[in-house]
Amino acid sequence: MPEILKPFINGQFIASQSTTFTDAFDPSTGKIIARVPSCTWAEVERAIAAAKTAYPAWSATPAVKRTQVLYRVRALLEQHMEELTRLVAEENGKSWEEAQGDVLKAKEGTELAIAAPSLLMGESLMDTSNGFDTVLYRESLGVFAGIVPFNFPAMIPFGWMAPVCLACGNTMVLKAASPTPRTALRIAALYQEAGLPDGVLNVVTCDRTVADGILTHPDVKGVTFVGTTKVGLHIYATAAGAGKRVQALCEAKNHALVLEDAPVERTAAGIVNAAFGCAGERCMALPVVVAQASIADALAAAIVEQAKKRRLGPAYEKTTELGPVVNAAHKASILRRIEQGIADGAKLLLDGRNAVVPGYEDGYFVGPTVFDHVEPGMSIGDTEIFGPVLCIKRVQDFEEGLALMNRNPFANGSVIFTQNGYYAREFARRTDGGMVGVNVGIPVPVGVFPFSGHKNSFFGDAHCLGKDSYKFYTDSKVVTTRWFDDAEARKTKTTTWDGTM
Repeated sequence: MPEILKPFINGQFIASQSTTFTDAFDPSTGKIIARVPSCTWAEVERAIAAAKTAYPAWSATPAVKRTQVLYRVRALLEQHMEELTRLVAEENGKSWEEAQGDVLKAKEGTELAIAAPSLLMGESLMDTSNGFDTVLYRESLGVFAGIVPFNFPAMIPFGWMAPVCLACGNTMVLKAASPTPRTALRIAALYQEAGLPDGVLNVVTCDRTVADGILTHPDVKGVTFVGTTKVGLHIYATAAGAGKRVQALCEAKNHALVLEDAPVERTAAGIVNAAFGCAGERCMALPVVVAQASIADALAAAIVEQAKKRRLGPAYEKTTELGPVVNAAHKASILRRIEQGIADGAKLLLDGRNAVVPGYEDGYFVGPTVFDHVEPGMSIGDTEIFGPVLCIKRVQDFEEGLALMNRNPFANGSVIFTQNGYYAREFARRTDGGMVGVNVGIPVPVGVFPFSGHKNSFFGDAHCLGKDSYKFYTDSKVVTTRWFDDAEARKTKTTTWDGTM
């Protein structure tokens, strides 16, 4: 029988009183592996109340002691690496190597949080005026809410959100993604095992109607979100309108400009990895190639040849290179988008719609799919598909390619493949992309730098990760002081005002 999941509230797994459940599937087999409760509003409020109650003591705990808990979390992530990797593979469909990378990114975010005693330091200046000194402190705010997507069950909640939030002295309520909640609930238990006090971290599962109440709850000070732009805009407008700080990391349509001096085979290898890794289910995937016309035919042929070699298989087999997409509904959405591309007139070079893995015929597999001659206005080339679908657009030169890329409303990342230093520098300077790759297909920076999407890929003032995350999870307090010499004060005759003028 599928496991009936329980939300994690105030240090305990509790049976939800909800009568509404959704099914979580093993994407490799199509079988139900868990029943996920849609927590009631009362249960979500209970989680917020637990976080609020835990906040005063946790925020008063010195940063160096808070990070001791995170040191132990890091050790537990390493100790349970195999278990967590399998959990991610089973519920998300990533290949084993990709699932392990997901968990390793959670560890990397934890390591960033362990540096909190240094990164929480403020600023000071003596003698801002004669005898006046000014100090800036960074202070925690209270309860934060994290709303996460299905595609990185370990990294996003426990690499991007919880570690720095908690290291800064805040408490948190995480809304896990209903298709992939098991990893988040398991890691929450590891936080408890590491010594995190009850109520500091809570994990719930709920539908959007219930989640909307979090956005305006008076005890929630900030909201961090990863997901679609439509939902991100709603969260940003609603929560910010209620006076909360918000960071909303949204969808993308990352492009790579390939100039004629780029080595074709090596460039194709980078593109194939970036386009089809994690079955294209990542906001830093590379779904569009803008190829200079003089090499477009050769590049397209190399991409198709290398994409055909990707080994489809169940997520938890270590030889698999391309696993399934997350569920049947998402597979159906990807197939519709492919059919729309055909109807719009794009040239289908490689068709992944009929992918079958022997022994796993009910899995949600979509093979590598490549379109060429994708023109402006075709939806497959302009909006996010979130699947293993690559579009090739053709341009005559650098300027045309850059202009085409910058017309896209999304700007999470952008890439150029070239051996020309001048064009590489011009691209880095002029592209709208927030994360830029030069001969790097997936330019996701290490955690000490921010994940800095632009345009409709991000809404907010401070990005996640890096120093930005510390700014987001803290507020600044500026203290100005002045002191007097007691001996001089005693020499000075004092008078008391008698009320007369």
